[in-house]
Amino acid sequence: MSLSFDPDRLPLPNGHFIGDRLIPAEDGLPRLPMHRPSDGRAYADCPVASADLVDQAVATAQAALKSSNWGGLRPRDRTAVLQRWAALIEEEAETLAKVEALSSTRPVGQLVAGDVAVTAEQIRFFAEFADKEGGDLVPTDDGSLGMVMTEPYGVVGAITPWNFPLSMAGWKLGPALAAGNAVVLKPSEMTPFSTVLLAHLAVKAGLPAGLINIVQGDGPTTGAAITRHPGIAKVSFTGSTAAGSAIMADIARSGVKPMTLELGGKSPQIVFADADLDKAAAAIATSVLSNAGQACVAGSRLLVEAGVAEPLVERILGHMRAVRPGPTWDAETRYSPIISERQRARIHSIVSASLTGPVECLTGGGPMDAEGYFYAPTLLAGVDQTSPAVVEEIFGPVLTVQSFDSEEEAMALADHPTYGLAAGLYTRDLSRALRLTRRLQAGTVWVNRYGRSRDHILPTGGYKRSGIGKDLGREAYLANRRSKSVLIGL
Repeated sequence: MSLSFDPDRLPLPNGHFIGDRLIPAEDGLPRLPMHRPSDGRAYADCPVASADLVDQAVATAQAALKSSNWGGLRPRDRTAVLQRWAALIEEEAETLAKVEALSSTRPVGQLVAGDVAVTAEQIRFFAEFADKEGGDLVPTDDGSLGMVMTEPYGVVGAITPWNFPLSMAGWKLGPALAAGNAVVLKPSEMTPFSTVLLAHLAVKAGLPAGLINIVQGDGPTTGAAITRHPGIAKVSFTGSTAAGSAIMADIARSGVKPMTLELGGKSPQIVFADADLDKAAAAIATSVLSNAGQACVAGSRLLVEAGVAEPLVERILGHMRAVRPGPTWDAETRYSPIISERQRARIHSIVSASLTGPVECLTGGGPMDAEGYFYAPTLLAGVDQTSPAVVEEIFGPVLTVQSFDSEEEAMALADHPTYGLAAGLYTRDLSRALRLTRRLQAGTVWVNRYGRSRDHILPTGGYKRSGIGKDLGREAYLANRRSKSVLIGL
C-alpha cells in the first residue's frame, strides 16, 4: 500500500454535516478560499455557516438527544457504539489521512501512524469512562442520605484548530459523547474535511444521527453563533490565547455557561549540565521541528546551563540542518509546511524583529527555497526576556537559547509573564527534577523527554493565560458532566 497520492484527484466532502448528511453551502453567503500549504495552490472554498444554520444544527442535536435518549442509555451501550466508531476510524485510516494531509500541515505518513491511530485510541479511552465514572454517596447525618449525581450538559459547542484537525476533534467529541452529550463542532476553516469524514464514520458505526453536527465557517460568523447560542450548554475551544479571550468575552456578553479553553504557550525547555545531551538535543529539536513548530506545547525556549550550552546547541543545529521540505501528500515527507502565507509572514516578522543588538541567527531565519509555505528551522542566540521571539508565541520552527548559572536563574527565565502551558526539564538528578517540577508554572511538565505520549489518562491544560480546564484524562470526561447535590430525608 502506497500512501502517496495525487492532490488534484482526491475527492473532498465539502459542506456541513447535519444529522446524517452533507449539507451544501447556503446561497448568498461568502465562501472562504482555501490554499494547499504544500504548494500554495487554491483548491477549494470553505462554506460559512450562518447563525440560522447553526441554529438548525443545535435543534438537530437537541432532537437527537431526545429521540435516542443517548444520555439516559445504559452506559455500556454508549461504550459499545463508540468502540465501533474507533474501529471504523482505524479501518478508514488511509482515507482520513489523505483528506487531512491535503489541506493541513500534517504529512500523510505521519497521519496514518500518528494522528489517526491516536484519535481512535482517544475515542476508545473515553468510551470506557461511560460505565466507570458516576456519582457518589457522601457522608451526612443518620437521618438523611446525601448523594452527588452527575448528568450530561446536553448540547456541547466545540471549536477546533487547524494544526491537528483529527486528534483535536477526538479531544472534543470523545469525552462529550461518552458523557452522554451531543456536539455541534466547528473545525478550522483551513482544515475542515477530515472532521466531516469523522462524523460520517460515527453515524455508520451506529451513533444516533444528529449527535454530531459539523458546521463550517470562520470565527466571527460561525464560531460566534456557537458560543452565543442559548441552546449550547457548554463550550470547548482549542486555539490561540487571543481567540480564547474573545470567546470568553462573547460568552459573558450573551449569558453564562461553562467553558474549557486550551490556549497558547511559550514553553521552556531547561537543560542542566548533568543531562544526557544527546537525548536532550533530540527531544528539543523534535519538539520544534514536529509539525514545523505549529503546536501549542512546542518547546520554543531553550534554557541551558552555561557550561554545556555550546555542545548542546551544536547537537540541536545538526538536527535542524538535516530537515528537508516535502509535500504532505508524499509518504516520505517528514518536515511540514506552514499553514498559510500569512502565518509564514508573521513568523518571519517576529524573527526579523528579534535580530537586534547581540542576537545572532545560528541557522535558518527565513522562508525555505521550496514550493509551498515552508520556513527554515531557526535558532536564535543572544536573546533576552524582552526579545519578541521570547515574548510572543511564534507557532513556527523557531527556537531561542538562553544560558543560566543556577537553579534560581533558570526558574526566573522559565517563568513567562503570559503563558504556562508546558515545560521540559532535563537532569539526571531526581531530587532536582521533583523540586523544580513543583516550582514550574506549567500545566504539564515533561522530565527527560518532551511531548505528549499515548497515555490519554494524563490531562492537558495550562496555567495563566494558557487556558481554563483540561482536555484528555478523567478531567475531560468529568468536564462534560454537571453535578447535582441531592439530600433525602429518611
